[in-house]
Amino acid sequence: MTTISNELSPSLNDAGQEHKITKADLIKTSLNIGSLGMEFSWTYYKQMNIAFCLMVAKLLKKIYRDDEVGYRAALSRHMAFFNITVQFAPFVGGIALSMEERIARGEADPESVNEVKAALMGPLSGVGDAIFLSTLRVLAAGIGISLCQSGSLLGPIAFLLIYNIPGFWLRVWGIQKGYHLGVNFLEQAIKSGLMEKVMLAIGIIGAMVIGSMTVGMFWATMPIPIGGGEDPATLQSILDSIMPGLLGLGAFGLYYWLLSKKVSPTILILGTMALGVIGAYFGFLA
Repeated sequence: MTTISNELSPSLNDAGQEHKITKADLIKTSLNIGSLGMEFSWTYYKQMNIAFCLMVAKLLKKIYRDDEVGYRAALSRHMAFFNITVQFAPFVGGIALSMEERIARGEADPESVNEVKAALMGPLSGVGDAIFLSTLRVLAAGIGISLCQSGSLLGPIAFLLIYNIPGFWLRVWGIQKGYHLGVNFLEQAIKSGLMEKVMLAIGIIGAMVIGSMTVGMFWATMPIPIGGGEDPATLQSILDSIMPGLLGLGAFGLYYWLLSKKVSPTILILGTMALGVIGAYFGFLA
């Protein structure tokens, strides 16, 4: 009987391990067409959602192998709005996959996965953009340009290597770290109350990032003169004296309210274009 048990146990173990997500699965996911194409299917409406869903779709199929309805629901969940520095997308994907395993077992609320994704997008994008776009890309371009100016053919190669090697390493390491954090850490964090504190801190940082974006990505002013004289004050200078960036904040609040009322993003984009042309023509916008 001992011999029979020893002969059967490997096959039984293999059957049990057949549908588990492996390290190889995670690495392939971090380098698949969805992961590397995060901005190829970018839309103004939901930005990187299609690529994120494509990135995790194969492993979702593995998780919901016997549940077609659950698989379809998971795909629908991950078509929600998503936007992040692309090198961090696999990290979030790893956390999402670990949470989907818990959802498939009935241990977590299906909506919690999108709540975690939304909470991570802002802070990670703030860090990621600072590292990859503002620092690493500039450094790589500077070295590449210097080599090109000296007549070296290594210029473009150096640029691509300096910028991409850290990014690809982060993709491969990040999805594994995210998956294991999700499996081993999230459950304990929720039970201990640490997750609430983390989410609060992430929410504060996210609000700071969004607040800075409302100033840095808004380029309109209102040069309407107030009063007379050779150098009259303008409406823009008065608004700036109240709070710098107030006009951008107001525009952000208006757009947020309109989106909450289910106004189409296409209508908002076309309306913004029309308002910009009319405002510039009549002089109340510059």
